[in-house]
Amino acid sequence: MLRRPLLTAAAALTLLAGSAGCGGGPGGLRPAVALDLKTATPKATRPLDSITWNLPYEPQGLDPIKSFNYAENTVLSNLCESLLRLTPDFKIKPGLATKSANPTPTTWVYTIRDHVTFWDGSPLTARDVAASLARHLDPKLGTWWGDYFQNVRSVRATGPLKVTVTLKKPDVLFNQAMATAAGAVEQKAQMERTGENFGTPKQGVMCTGPFTFTRWRSGDSLTITRNDDYWDRDHRAVSKSLTFRFIADETTAVNALRSGEVDGQYFYLPPAAIGQLQSSPTGTVTLGRSLSYWALLDSTRTGPYANREVRQALSAALDRGALGAAVFQGTAPAERALAGPAYWGYEKQTFQDAYDRLPHGKADLKKAKALVARAGAAAKGKITIAVQGSSAVHEQTGNLIKATGKQLGLDIEIRVVPVEQYGNLYNDPKARRGIDAFLSTWYGNVPDPLDAYTVFLGNGDNNFSGFQGVDADVRKARATADPAARARLVTRVQRGVADDVTWMPLNNLPVILYMSDRVTGAVPSFPYLYYPWATGLGGR
Repeated sequence: MLRRPLLTAAAALTLLAGSAGCGGGPGGLRPAVALDLKTATPKATRPLDSITWNLPYEPQGLDPIKSFNYAENTVLSNLCESLLRLTPDFKIKPGLATKSANPTPTTWVYTIRDHVTFWDGSPLTARDVAASLARHLDPKLGTWWGDYFQNVRSVRATGPLKVTVTLKKPDVLFNQAMATAAGAVEQKAQMERTGENFGTPKQGVMCTGPFTFTRWRSGDSLTITRNDDYWDRDHRAVSKSLTFRFIADETTAVNALRSGEVDGQYFYLPPAAIGQLQSSPTGTVTLGRSLSYWALLDSTRTGPYANREVRQALSAALDRGALGAAVFQGTAPAERALAGPAYWGYEKQTFQDAYDRLPHGKADLKKAKALVARAGAAAKGKITIAVQGSSAVHEQTGNLIKATGKQLGLDIEIRVVPVEQYGNLYNDPKARRGIDAFLSTWYGNVPDPLDAYTVFLGNGDNNFSGFQGVDADVRKARATADPAARARLVTRVQRGVADDVTWMPLNNLPVILYMSDRVTGAVPSFPYLYYPWATGLGGR
């Protein structure tokens, strides 16, 4: 595979030493350039009979309750609609529900849109909605959206077009999550008829969206076709069909895009050959607003990395601007928080003020060394950081971290985990055994900073190190409907997470969209994962 050369530890030291004394933007966090992040691309001028799009891997399935990932939602967002709709500019608006009412703190009542039909012509009813949401409560099915349903007591159809969700306790994230695939609606009859085969290449799905599921050839492609009877006239698809390829090899995918064999692709990390795409005479790269970030996740309760001062030292010494420039090739600005400005859907000034007060500044080796000295004997011993194999971004970031640790006298070992096994780090404690931290792309789903910090519930599945410092405030914030009061709680959570460095934010990750000159109209911002991004796709 063609890759940019990996940075050696020596090269990383040189790069960091050269950048450590540089001033930066506000607070010393210095994006090399101010990125022009988009939420829309030029409108299509004509329909096309067929468009070919690439996915970074073949979806594991199209069952919405197990769709918490990139390839799955890139397809599903055009097929299965949710009760609410997250728009490309990060607003939450009505979807299949025309209204969501909150008559009591623990009750949500959804009024379902009338005259909506599934692709087979049958009407959408409250029973379909209730059955879709209730699946998240069945432990045998194992939803991947459990964080949003942890406080749900029951889901019932309470009228032909009414669905009532009763909560065990107030939860402001639940209703917002109805704008993601957590709120996706499928046909009850098909789910019952297909059973375990629901969402598979053999059976597909039956939904109400602007495209219909047409054909899935395992190992080759998946095709969806325009739904000419779609209820939302303003969002009917421009073009007739969209075929997804599954080209996982980065070099092969870039070559297919440059040659015009494939019309477009979303990237969640920059490919090693992003320069070839940016300079391509046959297409254009667009960077979009995003809720994604690049971070180092603490996963240990013992050893030197379990010491807060060691984590603070490593964070203080890392030059995120250099990381963005050298590793992300200028596409990933330095970040100081897990929930940056794209998350601020309310009380923006409160979040801005708190953001400005977070630990920041240029790489400060003097401060970092003092922290290591303060840690004393607790800083001695090996720190093992996992990176994903076959990823230049992972491996180069690992080299930079190792080199930074060497400057501080920290013994950091980089362990390369094969790409096929890396996902196990998120859900299998045994896979994390012997690993103190690991690199990750991560994203929240809705424009509320609380969504990024709810992973730090004391008993949360993603609280890999068992951090308990903000559990009480996260729980209070989730039960707080008043935006101003919630913002105050969330900024306190944010500060606690930043001080502990249990997760270390490194860089913001914009959406990277490539489209050939033949097509335009795709949504370039993060909501493409839940919004019907392909409806506007057509010819230039």
